Amino acid sequence: MTENTQIKTLDSGALKALAHPLRVRIFDLLASQGPQTASSLAALVGETSGSTSYHLRALAAHDLIQEVEGRGTARERWWERPKGRIDLPGPDDTMSPANRAAAQIVTSEFFRLRHETLMAYLNRPQAQEPEEWRDVGMATTTHLDMTAAQVRELREEIEAFLESAISRFRGQTGPDVRRVSLRTDIFDLPKISTRQNSPEEGS
Repeated sequence: MTENTQIKTLDSGALKALAHPLRVRIFDLLASQGPQTASSLAALVGETSGSTSYHLRALAAHDLIQEVEGRGTARERWWERPKGRIDLPGPDDTMSPANRAAAQIVTSEFFRLRHETLMAYLNRPQAQEPEEWRDVGMATTTHLDMTAAQVRELREEIEAFLESAISRFRGQTGPDVRRVSLRTDIFDLPKISTRQNSPEEGS
């Protein structure tokens, strides 16, 4: 596992620090848009630079973000997401009520933003895009019938592919390069009863 593919699980302090819609938004923008200042983030989220600066400091206090080394001034600091992947724990019955509420806020806001980004892509007029970028993306859903062991095996294969892609492409620059979102989901669906009561059972 490389520096870019290391997975950091958020502890309770970091989870609570992130449990604010604007902080999740800032955290997501630093991942998707690269390093930003409080002023540039303020323009992106429609807040004052004082507000974004406050939230940036709160995120930095729990090592969720870090100052860009060798960039910026005393008046204008640049911030970035550390390298590696973040494991966002979902609400769990073993958590304290406060941690469970924080996890719910973080996961709900993260996936709301993820869906918003996907819909923006799907609704983007292709005619406005350079020809080489038209129809290169993909959004697909497939339903399979698998055992738990098979899901784990497939998950490991997907993770290996992701690590390979991260090693090959992360940090690439050039006039034809764009930031791309690569998404993966694999999870079991809840069982739904299809058994219907017969007239005899309902009597």
